[in-house]
This record gives sequence, structure tokens and C-alpha cells, in this order.
Amino acid sequence: MASFVARVVNRCEEANETKNLNLSECELIQVPDAVYHLMRHTELKTCDLSGNVITKISPKFAVKFSLITGLRKCRVELVVLEGDGLGFALSKRYDQWHKSELNLSHNQMAKLPDELADLHSLQQLDISHNSFITLPAVVFKMPKLRELRAHNNAIIDIDRDEIITSDSLELVDLRHNPLTPMCHELLRNANVSFRIELSEREKEEWEDLTI
Repeated sequence: MASFVARVVNRCEEANETKNLNLSECELIQVPDAVYHLMRHTELKTCDLSGNVITKISPKFAVKFSLITGLRKCRVELVVLEGDGLGFALSKRYDQWHKSELNLSHNQMAKLPDELADLHSLQQLDISHNSFITLPAVVFKMPKLRELRAHNNAIIDIDRDEIITSDSLELVDLRHNPLTPMCHELLRNANVSFRIELSEREKEEWEDLTI
């Protein structure tokens, strides 16, 4: 236990410098209050809670980490030395973009708190490899969410009224979910502005029966 506590503390200290909080594989059952305290002055770019045994995210998470930032342009300058003998410096500038991301994959969650809608700048959300049986409605209330990865859950149906309400989404990954035949067909033919990734549906036994 002490080693995991030390790991969490060390990673929080690193995140104060990198702005990327990585608490993956720490055997967490929830986000400890100490994490909120250690990160209280840090504006995060990403948060990785994957590979734990978390069953739910507290509403406090959105309140404490509401400053997870959106796209940020970082200018990188590369100096290339060229020439014959004398040489000269050629300065090239590149723009790099950092996306805000919340990784909750490989846990034991079946729902998300509505308060996550307060993560106004979040652009990537990964809830894959959990226990969701339906997509949480809150994901369609995140104004800048672009990528939603929800593959390898237990999702059987989708609220069609919810899925068409997002103007920001570019990708929804629903592969490897036991979608009902009707839901699978609805999603496969959905007229939406974003891409929906689906696995090939396996036919039920009764569908293979010939009369």
C-alpha cells in the first residue's frame, strides 16, 4: 500500500511540472482527496486514470479539475545548420497542438456524474473497457468533446435523441459492444456529422433459421 501511495504522490509532483497527470495502474478505487489538494494550483492538459479499479467518478472531480485545458498552440523553434564551411542557421518554426484528454479506460465504471459537463474544454474522453450498458448522457453535453472512445463495454442501446445533439463530436467508437440489432442498424445508417465506428454485428441464432 505504501508503495502505491508514494507512486501517487510522485506522479502528482511530476504533473505539477508537465501538466499531465498520470495515475494509471495505481490500484485506485477512487480519486484520493490528497490528489485534489496536491493539484489545486495546477492547470492540467491531460488526466490518465486508466487501469485502476474505480467504480465511479465523484462530482468533485469536475469541480476540482475544471481547468483541464483545451487546445493549446505551442511554438517550437528548430535551428538547422547548413552551408559549406562557413555554415549558417536556418530557423524553422512549427506549431504543435496539445489536446485535453481524460482517460478512464480499464476500470469498473457504469456511469458518469452529470457534473462532468463542466469540463468545458475537454476534447478527448476514453471510457473503453468499463461496464457501461448505455452511453452516459453527459458526454453529449461537453461543448468541445471531439473524440469519444467507448469500445469494449456492455452497451446495448443508445438514446437516439442524445446522439444527434452534439455539434463538436468527430468520432464515437462503439466497437465491441453487444448492441441490439435495431440499435446497430440505427447507428450504421445514422445521418450525423461525426464518424461512428462499429464492429460487424453477429447474427442471433434465430436470424439464421430458415423457414
